Amino acid sequence: MVVTDTSTAGWYPDPEGRPGLERWWNGLGWSESTRSGSGPVGTLTAQDPQSGAYPTPYEVTVGPEVGYPEPAAPPAPDQPDNDWTAAGSGRTFSSSAKKALVGWTVGAAVLALIIGLVVSLGGSNDPEPISNPPGTAPEVETRPPGQTRVVDEESGVAYPYLGTYWLEYVSEVLETSSTAGQYIVTQELVPTGGQFIAQVTSGPLLPEFGYAGPGSFATTIAVVQESVRNRYYPLPNTIETLRDEAVTVDGAAAYLLEFNLDWDVAGYDSTGERAALILIETGRPAPALMYISIPNTHAELYGIVDRVIAEIDVLA
Repeated sequence: MVVTDTSTAGWYPDPEGRPGLERWWNGLGWSESTRSGSGPVGTLTAQDPQSGAYPTPYEVTVGPEVGYPEPAAPPAPDQPDNDWTAAGSGRTFSSSAKKALVGWTVGAAVLALIIGLVVSLGGSNDPEPISNPPGTAPEVETRPPGQTRVVDEESGVAYPYLGTYWLEYVSEVLETSSTAGQYIVTQELVPTGGQFIAQVTSGPLLPEFGYAGPGSFATTIAVVQESVRNRYYPLPNTIETLRDEAVTVDGAAAYLLEFNLDWDVAGYDSTGERAALILIETGRPAPALMYISIPNTHAELYGIVDRVIAEIDVLA
């Protein structure tokens, strides 16, 4: 995410370049409030690194517990308290390190530009519909305004949506049969060719990890930890366990394994990450696996771990 001078909320030139118009920057994102320009006030940009577009603000308060200021006046329009139900499967992307969307985003942007030129220059002749080429990824789904929760029906859990710059997760966590959740890009390009991200995801644990009820929580989550450590992080790395304990989540039996990983590998902005794995018995055929990860380049977001755990709901 490219953001300049996010420390001060205020009126700035409209990010879409409309002359004589200013838009309110609330410290997290662009609001819907605009006014006629009153003179030079500086330059501020906030573009989605995936699409290059300025994001539509959802005005979901993240709050100081994750290192962000509360939104400043003027207030955003009231929005309905709508949950968003995550798509559970059908999207698969290769992943040799922690990454989400890779080269297809560039092609999608070029394709969108070509379509726009055809529409603007073609007069009354409508262009033929163009579908995504085989093997390319679908567009990232847009969350509805006012969304405050991510609802994962497949794994049977719901948890907080963390704010405007958190995007819908469209890759797959390889330890689950489907994946829902959210992410932000923390490094655009790593040596393996993908992106490094912070994430909060969920999904039904795959049977290959040997879960056999709450009595097997500790052994199962240790196997999951070794899997994510070797699949998604630079090697070699070292590990420090922070919490390794049985817990209760919304009245359900669960197990939490929280840890720090550290590495010293050229080409990575981060030298470590705070991660948490939570296995939750939801009454479904497989337990829910929640996976929270925050690179140390964004250590101000470590509070997300405790916030998400405290606000998990187990669905009926």
